[in-house]
Amino acid sequence: MKRSVTIAAALTTALLLGCAQQFAGIKSMRGDDVAAADHAAPVHEYQGAKPGLQQKIVRTFEGQPPLIPHAVTNFDEITLEENQCMSCHSREKSKEKNAPVVGDSHFFNPATNKVEIKLSMARHNCTQCHVPQVDAPPLVGNQFVGYQKQ
Repeated sequence: MKRSVTIAAALTTALLLGCAQQFAGIKSMRGDDVAAADHAAPVHEYQGAKPGLQQKIVRTFEGQPPLIPHAVTNFDEITLEENQCMSCHSREKSKEKNAPVVGDSHFFNPATNKVEIKLSMARHNCTQCHVPQVDAPPLVGNQFVGYQKQ
């Protein structure tokens, strides 16, 4: 038994050394050697520190959930009991806060196949689909043009 473990360890070591030699000199897409330490991208601040002071972000494809044009870092976590987004975006508060109201689809209850008065729990976690944006340069160059309404 001891001999088979030693042989297996020797084969594993030989295999790993062979792989290391085979991949030596291969560069990553960032230009670093594969074995080099990974350098994290710089942290960027979210656009629009305060809600309500910036333009809506244009959607890039039809049916895309609207992007959040303000930071959400100081917001409370969305839980089953509390959703701080609704303190501005609910039907009752949206006019007072000058914020877009949550769409009717967020009040649709698939169990009853009706639009309800309360926010559907299926759409309760806003940041699952709606995300804030940072002003960061693209990682690679491109000529992408977003959704153009016709």
